[in-house]
Amino acid sequence: MTHRTNQIGFSQRIRLEWLERTANLVLAGNDKVAVNGTLQELLKETVSVGGQAKRGNREKIITILMKVWLTVPAELESLRLSGLELLKQVQRRDDMAVHWGMVMAVYPFWSGVATQVGRLLRLQGSAGAAHVQRRVREQYGERETVSRAARRVLRSFVDWGVLSESGTKGIYNAGPPVAVDDPRLISWLAEASLHTRYNGAGPLKDVIESPSLFPFRLKPIRVERLVAGSANIDVLRHGLDEELVVLRKRPTKGEKPRPLPIPPV
Repeated sequence: MTHRTNQIGFSQRIRLEWLERTANLVLAGNDKVAVNGTLQELLKETVSVGGQAKRGNREKIITILMKVWLTVPAELESLRLSGLELLKQVQRRDDMAVHWGMVMAVYPFWSGVATQVGRLLRLQGSAGAAHVQRRVREQYGERETVSRAARRVLRSFVDWGVLSESGTKGIYNAGPPVAVDDPRLISWLAEASLHTRYNGAGPLKDVIESPSLFPFRLKPIRVERLVAGSANIDVLRHGLDEELVVLRKRPTKGEKPRPLPIPPV
């Protein structure tokens, strides 16, 4: 079976405002049919205008939007519910970080492209589309579908404002960094990031400073506070001075899940 972290899935250019609308519809208690109908109306004048194909771009976009905030894989249901709660609680400027985390957890390909962009930005202050695509193909395979999906993710980054055109074709600069100070959101983003990793684990420093989170500047956090903010993260001591954060195993059938903690503020 192909592991979810090796799949592409993300094949369309997705605007942040579409995700915001989807999450708001879910928060308002709408079911799948109602959400789909509203999104069809929202997108009919901007995507596949006049198109009647059963699986046109509009339908593919709606599938992505709903998979992020409504029909997530079973192992991400807790993350989805926590993310929706955060959208009700955090400051408006933090909303993008919640959507970013949910997208990369559901579609690790998004995280894979972001990782390559983040690394290039750190190395040289800009990211070339050709370099990003080459590195992504090395990971996911030399296929046109990989290149096409990577281009659409990059265009999504521009739409979100986390990348900007440099004036040189195919070269992008980083958008203004977004500071993330809320420890609840930092814990949640760490959990989302772990879901993009095949083994669901990583050193605390690597997780918090992951290039996949390049648009954000996460406030340093002690591992105890990180774990206290999530019911789904554990910490292991690796060696004398390295702390490894791992996804907590899902409860087996008949086992009660660990209750959500009251996060520190």
